[in-house]
Amino acid sequence: MYKISELAKQVGMSRTALLYYEKQNLISGHRLENGYRSYTQKDVQRVRLIQQLQAGGLTLQECKACLETKLDKAILKNRLNALDIEIEQKQKSRNLLAALLGEGELKTWHEKLNKVAPDIHTDWLIRQGFEEKEALRLKWLSKDMNEHDRYMADFMRVFSTLERWGPGSVQDTLRALKHVPTVVEQILEIGCGKGQATQVLAQNCAAHITAIDNEQIALNVVLESFEKLNLTNRITTVCTSMTDLNYPNERFDLIWSEGSAYIMGVENALHDWKPLLAKSGVLVLSDLIWRTGTPSKRANSFWQKEYPDMKSLAARLIHFKNAGYRLIEHFPLSDKAWENYYGPLHKRVESLKRGVFKSPVLDDLEVEIDICTQYQHEFGYHMFIISKL
Repeated sequence: MYKISELAKQVGMSRTALLYYEKQNLISGHRLENGYRSYTQKDVQRVRLIQQLQAGGLTLQECKACLETKLDKAILKNRLNALDIEIEQKQKSRNLLAALLGEGELKTWHEKLNKVAPDIHTDWLIRQGFEEKEALRLKWLSKDMNEHDRYMADFMRVFSTLERWGPGSVQDTLRALKHVPTVVEQILEIGCGKGQATQVLAQNCAAHITAIDNEQIALNVVLESFEKLNLTNRITTVCTSMTDLNYPNERFDLIWSEGSAYIMGVENALHDWKPLLAKSGVLVLSDLIWRTGTPSKRANSFWQKEYPDMKSLAARLIHFKNAGYRLIEHFPLSDKAWENYYGPLHKRVESLKRGVFKSPVLDDLEVEIDICTQYQHEFGYHMFIISKL
């Protein structure tokens, strides 16, 4: 005979747990004249059987059913299925923790986080020690904290020789500029790259241009081109992030941003850049939009990862109105703008792949080029000319 404390010691459980077992009729102690409960060797063995069944993942109620009647295989099957699901989830959790410790890939995780919480994603990356410039690049390019430095080195190797870092053309820049209704004295160009649009602006209006980009090698190319054109007095280059523009309110008559507003989010850009515009100042930006409401599965899957905030034309126009802008004009970028970027990029990727250079960057760019070649009719860049209300 065992007192409850002795039974607890025998089976390695607490007195409280055994009292709960008794309440659930899993064991049944005999109350002595002195008020103490006593238990037999059978109770010891019954508890040990319950412990063995629980080791298989069964709940106490399921254990009770197995003790009182013949094994119900349906119960066991349901519990096995539940455990399989739990094990799969635990394995995913383990893989994520290992990856966060640098022992696995994080691309899928970063892509999902950028889709469901883009702003917090950026803030979190900065708290992990990334400068804002690198945090933004990680979101849109490398998508993996553990491989970021290597990926960006390979990425810059690909793009360093290319004139354009995004779709565009002289004709489209001129077409947009002709729709700017105000006299322009000060232009802020955000994300100027190597300055193809910058040169067009300088040669077709008398304004001073403040050109910003977060890549100094691109700004060096801009300065060199302006020296050749004898226009250095018309340009100021600043290496900074588009999210960190420390200029007085109403400083610029025109803000120009071809293919770069998506980096901080178009709606964020509309809000943050608006105070920098003079009264009735104009913002010109180009952005990727869906041209169909029923995109192909492959194209949709690609852009859900690469640019989850891509909208339809109608949705973007609503964003402009809600942000306090008046639409002046809009038009799709020409096929030439697309070819100016993807043509040289395709040749560059093919040239590098023929050599000894191997990198995930080339694989990613090949996929992008293929998508943008096959499904160009489903999406594309659109130019918007809007004015501050």
